[in-house]
Amino acid sequence: MSHHRRKLQDLDLTRRELLKRGGMGFGALALSDLMADAGLAAHSQEAPLPVQAPAAQVGITPLAPKAPQFAPKARRVVHLFMNGGPSHVDTFDPKPALTKHDGQPVPSNKPTERKTGAAFKSPFSFQKYGQSGIEVSELFSKLGDCADDLCVIRSMYADIPNHEPSLMLMNCGDARLPRPSMGSWALYGLGTENQNLPGFVVMCPNGYPIQESQNWQSAFLPGVYQGTYIDTQHTEIEKLIAHIKNHSVSSRGQRAQLDLLNRLNREHLEKRQQEAELEARIQSFELAFRMQFEASDAFDVSREPESVREAYGPGVQARQLLITRRLLERGVRFVQVWHGDGQPWDNHDDIEVGHRKLAGQCDQAIAAFLKDLKARGMLDDTLVIWGGEFGRTPTVELPTPGLNAGKTNGRDHNHYGFTMWMAGGGVKGGHVHGATDEFGFAAVEDRVHVHDLHATILKLLGFNHETFTYRYAGRDFRLTDVAGKVVDSLIA
Repeated sequence: MSHHRRKLQDLDLTRRELLKRGGMGFGALALSDLMADAGLAAHSQEAPLPVQAPAAQVGITPLAPKAPQFAPKARRVVHLFMNGGPSHVDTFDPKPALTKHDGQPVPSNKPTERKTGAAFKSPFSFQKYGQSGIEVSELFSKLGDCADDLCVIRSMYADIPNHEPSLMLMNCGDARLPRPSMGSWALYGLGTENQNLPGFVVMCPNGYPIQESQNWQSAFLPGVYQGTYIDTQHTEIEKLIAHIKNHSVSSRGQRAQLDLLNRLNREHLEKRQQEAELEARIQSFELAFRMQFEASDAFDVSREPESVREAYGPGVQARQLLITRRLLERGVRFVQVWHGDGQPWDNHDDIEVGHRKLAGQCDQAIAAFLKDLKARGMLDDTLVIWGGEFGRTPTVELPTPGLNAGKTNGRDHNHYGFTMWMAGGGVKGGHVHGATDEFGFAAVEDRVHVHDLHATILKLLGFNHETFTYRYAGRDFRLTDVAGKVVDSLIA
C-alpha cells in the first residue's frame, strides 16, 4: 500500500489522454509484431529507450539572458522601419544624372510594377557631411551631423516590388511563408536582461501596419519570443498598455491569484511537455504582472529633463525614440520603431510634399537619439538600423487610376536597388558601401540582398547565421533560410 497521499490530478484522465495513450499503445503493439515478423526486434530484457524528449525545466524562464555563439559587437538592436519604401534617390543616394536627364527617357532593363515615364530629378538638394563627406539629402540635414557614425548601404536589393512580401522578407526572412521575425530570433538567441519588461517591443502608432502582427511574429518559435505591440498614439500609460493596472485587486491579492493560476498551469504542463502554447501563456501571465511595476516608469517620458525632450523634438516619433532609449537602458533586447503609419513613405504622387513631411517628423528625433546613445556610451553596443521594405524608381510614375490621382510627380516601388543605413553596434561609421547604377534603378556594385543584411546583423550579435537554427517539422530553420552571406566590409 502506498504511504503517499493521493492527489486529485493523479486521478484525472481526459478523453483526449485516454485516446492518446490507447492509440499510441496500439501502434506500438502493431509495430513490435511487424518488426518481430521481419526478424528486426530482439527479445531482450533490457529497459526500453525513452521515446519522448526530456521534460522541460519547469520554472526556468526562456527569456533569461543567454550567451551567443561567439563574442558579439552588439548587445541590443533598434530597427527604425520606414513603412512604405522611402526613395533612396531623394534621401541617401544622390544621382546627378537624374538632374541632367530630367524629363528624358532613361535606359533600364528592369521591369517596374507599373509603367513609369522619364527621368525624375530629385526635388531635394544634397550636401556632404562630417569628415567622411557622406552625401545626405536636405530632408535629413540634422541626421547629417551624425554622418561619421553612419554605415550607408546604397546597394540593397530585394525580391518583389509589392509591400506585403517585401515587408515579410525584411522582417522575417521569407516573402511568403510564416517565419519568425528578426526580433524573435534575437530574443530566442540572447534572451533579455530585464524580466519585468518584454524583450522585444514594437511601437507603431495608430494601429497595425500592412501584414499586421506577422511583421513581429514568432511563427514556429515559442510564443514567448513574439514582439509586444504598443500603440504609441496614446500618451496615458493605461491607454498605451492595455490593462497595465488592476483596479479591483491589490498587488498582494493579484500575486496570490497568479500563484494559484501558475500552480494549476504547471501541474497541467507537467503532463503535457513540449506544449509551446501553454508555456507561452504561463510566461505571458507572469510578464503582464511584472510589467505593472516597471512599464509605467519606462514609458513615461515626462520623467526626462526638459532639455532632453526638447532635443528629441515634438511629435509621436520623438516620443517613440525617447521611449526606445529608456527601454534599452532597462535591458530590452530588440525594439522596432515604425514610422509612416497613417501616411506611409509610399509616395506614388506628390513625393516632394510627402517625403518632406515624413522626414520632418523624424529627422531631428533620429539625430537626437543617436547623439543621446553616444553620449551615454550606449551606441558602441547598440545596433541601429534604418530603412524600409524597398526603394522607389528614379523615373516618374505615370497616371494610374486609384493610385496617384492622375499626377506625374511621384515614384513607383523599386526592389532592384535601394538604401539602408546602420549605426553603432560594431559597424563602420562614416562608410558608404556599394552603389546603384548612374540613375538609381538597380544595385550594381557590392550588392547586398536582404538575406545578406540579416546574416551580417546576426554576426554582429554573435551568431553564425548558418548554424543558428531552430528545429521544426523535421528541418533546421534559420533567419536566412538557405541563403545569405555576411558582408564583412560593413563591420568595423
